[in-house]
Amino acid sequence: MAVDIAPLIKPSRLRSRGGLLGECLAEFLGTLVLIAFGCGVVAMAVAALPGSGRAATTTTIFLAAGDWLLIAWGWGLAVMLGVYVAGGVSGAHLNPAVTLAMAVRRGFPWLKVLPYWFSQFVGALTGAALVYLVYHNAINAYDQTVPGPKVNGHTNATFSIFATFPAAYFHGGIWGPLIDQIVGTAFLLMFIAAVLDLRNQAVKANLGPLIVGFIVAAIGMSYGANAGYAINPARDFGPRLFTYAAGWDSLALPGSVAGSFSAYWWIPIVGPLVGGTLGILIYDLFIGDVLLVRNELARLPEPGRATRVRTSDEE
Repeated sequence: MAVDIAPLIKPSRLRSRGGLLGECLAEFLGTLVLIAFGCGVVAMAVAALPGSGRAATTTTIFLAAGDWLLIAWGWGLAVMLGVYVAGGVSGAHLNPAVTLAMAVRRGFPWLKVLPYWFSQFVGALTGAALVYLVYHNAINAYDQTVPGPKVNGHTNATFSIFATFPAAYFHGGIWGPLIDQIVGTAFLLMFIAAVLDLRNQAVKANLGPLIVGFIVAAIGMSYGANAGYAINPARDFGPRLFTYAAGWDSLALPGSVAGSFSAYWWIPIVGPLVGGTLGILIYDLFIGDVLLVRNELARLPEPGRATRVRTSDEE
């Protein structure tokens, strides 16, 4: 807004929030928004729409591609909103994989990595708690209606509102879901690097968060079904820890379903951290370095001249 806004807290008490503390608070709130709307849209699809009589039955979910599009677009918009909230203060990483990649290749201070990770994790956990507060009636109604198997009265379907799990066709294997998370997050960081690179076709004005939201939606549509496209360690582990405390027990930690998969919890953490770093390295190798060389060549003088002659278009 163009008008002056009086601070809620006296300026003398705000100074400590002008640095890293303020950035961590922004990461916390931005990640909270991301999870509140991302997990919120899954709660709508899984429990609230069926339970409220707005689906064919009280347990009707995922019968058509449109159901998955609701999830993909919902998560994309959730990321967009989180980035708009926090971007002006912290850069809106909202994802430990993004923070790590920015430290590896974009000069982000390593001393800030752990504080950012902690803020993202706590924001994700709090966002999950908010979704549960709003939708616990629908979640409990769904779990009571659906037959087993159940863990402590909860089903894997309602657990999927908060965190991810691999598809049955992996037969409990590790490598398929792990590769999926590495590839999905590599694409995420590759595209983010392209959007932020002023030497490339950088996004104009403040449309960056919108484009990042489109990126997440695209990844969900193309790579989502394999393992729920966490592509963000905080997005998965924060809500996973909350659901463990809220009663989903082994479904959350260690992340096991008898006969399907076991000890899955670490894959949405390790996979994105590896994939994000690979993604930004691949972008720099194939695109960033080329743009750098072209910029350097453009500054070289013409052969036989001490300095490059400026054209009339450049004056």
